[in-house]
Amino acid sequence: MAPRLLDVKSVESALLRYRVVALTVSVLLIVLFGIGLPLQYAFHHPVVDQVVGVIHGVFFYPLYILLTLDLTRRVRMTPIQLVLTVAAGTVPIASFYAERRTTAFIRERQLALAAHPAGRAPDPAGSGPSESVA
Repeated sequence: MAPRLLDVKSVESALLRYRVVALTVSVLLIVLFGIGLPLQYAFHHPVVDQVVGVIHGVFFYPLYILLTLDLTRRVRMTPIQLVLTVAAGTVPIASFYAERRTTAFIRERQLALAAHPAGRAPDPAGSGPSESVA
């Protein structure tokens, strides 16, 4: 049995919040790794690294984790999906990829739910109980 998804509007608003913060975290990581760290180590100018590092690590990354947990709860993602999505928030390019994959996963789940008005989406892995024809 596949898990039910919650209200479509609450999932959409949670997804929007997640996407905005995920993209913000991604851009901050690019700035931190692409500009801040080279300035700090090559030119001994740590200001960008200090400011962006604090903004990312104190404000946005914890918010990213909380919003990912909220989204995971709403759409019942697997624990592995949760861990990989949260970990992707620490790798500059992977964070963009994780945001796109998570959004695509949720959109597919919502379409499957809309296609099955009984309230349960089919198991995407096909590992649910098989129907036998007698």
